[in-house]
Amino acid sequence: MKSNKNIFAEIKSDLPASIVVFFVALPLCLGVALASGAPLFSGIIAGIIGGIIVGAASGSRLGVSGPAAGLAVIVMTAINETFHGSFQVFLLAVALAGVLQIVLGYLKAGFIGYFFPSSVIKGMLTGIGLLIILKQIPHALGWDKDIEGDDEFFQADGNNTFSAIEKAFEFVTPGAVMIALVSLGILILWDKVLSKKGKLFQLIQGPIVVVVLGIIFNALFESGALSFTLKADQLVRIPVPENIGAFFGQFTLPDFTAFSNPDVYKTAFVIAIIASLETLLSVEATDKLDPEKNVTPTNRELKAQGLGNLVSGLLGGLPVTQVIVRSSANITFGARSKLSTILHGCWLLLSAITIAAFLNRIPLASLAAVLIMVGYKLAKPSLFVQMYKLGWEQFVPFITTVVAILATDLLKGITVGILFGIFYTLRHSFRNSHHLKKVVSSEKGQETHHLVLAEEVSFFNKASVLNSLDAIPANTKVVIDCSRSVSIAYDVVEMIMEFKAHAKSKNITVQTINFIEPAAIVKAH
Repeated sequence: MKSNKNIFAEIKSDLPASIVVFFVALPLCLGVALASGAPLFSGIIAGIIGGIIVGAASGSRLGVSGPAAGLAVIVMTAINETFHGSFQVFLLAVALAGVLQIVLGYLKAGFIGYFFPSSVIKGMLTGIGLLIILKQIPHALGWDKDIEGDDEFFQADGNNTFSAIEKAFEFVTPGAVMIALVSLGILILWDKVLSKKGKLFQLIQGPIVVVVLGIIFNALFESGALSFTLKADQLVRIPVPENIGAFFGQFTLPDFTAFSNPDVYKTAFVIAIIASLETLLSVEATDKLDPEKNVTPTNRELKAQGLGNLVSGLLGGLPVTQVIVRSSANITFGARSKLSTILHGCWLLLSAITIAAFLNRIPLASLAAVLIMVGYKLAKPSLFVQMYKLGWEQFVPFITTVVAILATDLLKGITVGILFGIFYTLRHSFRNSHHLKKVVSSEKGQETHHLVLAEEVSFFNKASVLNSLDAIPANTKVVIDCSRSVSIAYDVVEMIMEFKAHAKSKNITVQTINFIEPAAIVKAH
């Protein structure tokens, strides 16, 4: 990662990217807060902290943090059921979750992030890309009943991802459709043609033009210059403070008297674990999208996220994680350093203080077009072809992750993908535990079988090694060569000892090379 001493070196790229991420993050922060049953401003607080605090402390070059939809159900359950509607008690749990994440960082628990298979991470990115597109289609059509940022298949209003799209076609808003189509056209033109024409088009990103144009269209609708209309729920809805005092009045302190409540610690533990897993997944995915392929230090990331959640809990914000939608938008639109992440948090803060009413004139259809473009970049058809060509061992975990994310949610989809990845890993290990060849001596005419064990022989290889030994015919010789092996599971060692003991009954001569017999087994025999 580049040194923070020269953090403004890439400001020409980071500044426009940060504005794009700000426009993407704004409705997502509000949507996650709404889905969580929390005050809307708590989502903005989490977005600000995720940008400024976590962005500054993180070792991630291009990752963006903020409130995550994956925690929405946990947050809603905690507020409404566990803490009986007390948001202040919940905030204490968020702060304690941050402390736990910091501890996990110092315990070097970030190594877990390196165990996610590449095929699953690519499946996660593709699944999220498709999910973004599917979830934004209703917003592009003007039917906005689904909460922005909801990434689950089944929705709170009784619909699912696909039925919501079908329903949206029954309530099409022509003005929203026009804005979405024009916006998509501009984004495609900007990406394919204009960005290659000059530095001006690289400095001013397509999404910024799309948002400004959306505001202009909305103004023309309101003035009657164009015979279309947009409803209030088809626009961004950020809380508008009357004055600076009202703004700071939206911050909430946790209830410190709840330290004796055991449910606070249980909730804090759940938030810490889920938020850490989502962060590690996003870190791995963001590093793969990074054009320079920088590797994020995962333990530092856990500490940064912990600091973010500690501050968020103390100020009245939702839990934060690194989030792939905002991170991928950051990368897609040209960010080069963490300055983009920090600046997007600054824009959230400044806009909430100064221009909240103006931001409420942005059509969600404009932002839907931006997110659809991000989704396409994540789920290009060429990736499916590429993964298929790599073989079933890569394609099956990839495609099952994609399908499971679309059919459930992010964490469940990843779990399904990892299970398939583990299956293929065990299958690969099962098939490659040893090598067996047969040699017939030209002098004595004796048939000799050479069984060469692999470098790592685990418990899962026991059955395949045993099958090979049992298949050796009577009146022959077998050489069990362990010279390449660094580690042989105790179960396999014991099984080889038992084979040697019973081989005499079949008149099989057994020779071992570099095979160490544990003293306990020798005494038993």
